[in-house]
Amino acid sequence: MIYLTRNLGDSKFFLNKTIMNTFDLTQQFGKKKLPDIRPGDTVRVHFKITEAGKTRIQIFEGIVMAMKHGKGLDGSIKIRKISGGIGVERTFPLHSPLISKFEKVKSIKVKRAKLYFLRDLVGKKKKKKTEIAEYGMWEEDLTEEELAKMEEEKAQVAAKKAEAKAKKQAELDEKFSEAQAAHEQTETQEEKKEEVK
Repeated sequence: MIYLTRNLGDSKFFLNKTIMNTFDLTQQFGKKKLPDIRPGDTVRVHFKITEAGKTRIQIFEGIVMAMKHGKGLDGSIKIRKISGGIGVERTFPLHSPLISKFEKVKSIKVKRAKLYFLRDLVGKKKKKKTEIAEYGMWEEDLTEEELAKMEEEKAQVAAKKAEAKAKKQAELDEKFSEAQAAHEQTETQEEKKEEVK
């Protein structure tokens, strides 16, 4: 927060202190080495979703329509994609801990900062621009550990299912052998009765 005082020196002190605090927070909590994302880029965002206690990574790929607040802690990008003939827009905070990877697929040079006019354009009206072959990717360091953890959880669930299936199969085999033994016993008893007659 900037405090306004009559003394210019104090004002500069508080301004510098605020800028330093923001810089420190960005260094501490922000993501490092973000790719140079601009409006017009096609970006693939890998973000974590938790459903019924399980965490998985979902990918959202689309064109960047707008970028707000730069690359600071409150920076965000708005991405639009067409899914099943319906336009879907989603806003992603750049420094969210739920985002594990930003992948720049392709880049197109545009002359506007906000591409909201894409909402109204359909088909050939979307003029194709020349691509700029400048791709980048940002990936979180902890992602590999989390992916390994998710794979381990999947393996544990698969092992439990296999164990339950094996147990059920063993029970069925045991019942089958008992039924077969009982059937053979009844057959032998019937044969003995026929011999007696």
